[in-house]
Amino acid sequence: MIAVVRTRTLRALRSDLSEAEAEAAAARAEGEQHRTEAALATDSAIRAETALEELRATLARTTADAARLEGELETLRAQSLLDTEDRQALRTLLRLTRKQNGRADRVYVLFHRGELHSVHATAAAAEAAAEAEGASPSGWTAQRPGAALPPACEVLWRVQPLPFGSAR
Repeated sequence: MIAVVRTRTLRALRSDLSEAEAEAAAARAEGEQHRTEAALATDSAIRAETALEELRATLARTTADAARLEGELETLRAQSLLDTEDRQALRTLLRLTRKQNGRADRVYVLFHRGELHSVHATAAAAEAAAEAEGASPSGWTAQRPGAALPPACEVLWRVQPLPFGSAR
């Protein structure tokens, strides 16, 4: 069959064909652009998810490290307190040692019924020795300076200070 087409119609059809081909090419280009954008978005989402996983792992490690460090800090604080107490005890012992290293100028002699029983560095040590031998812990009295001592045979236990280390 032979169709007669006018030139104007042919031109219009060719023009419509060209426009349709241009629109199809534009649609293909737009589709390609959307596919490229979708691929980029997918890659970006994958990278973001990977970065998020790495950050979560880093957070977990950091939290564990912080907990460990807090435990160490508590241990160090406790050790510091103990060290402070130890230093204080050492200072006290040093003071006592320095006091005791001073030359003693007297000794305390413990007599039992007037006879020499033992010699001690302090009156308290002499009293403790007498108490260990059965003396009454509450039976100690202080002798007034210048007062006469009772006869030794009348006193069950007596602590008497005597000069030591120098001729007087």
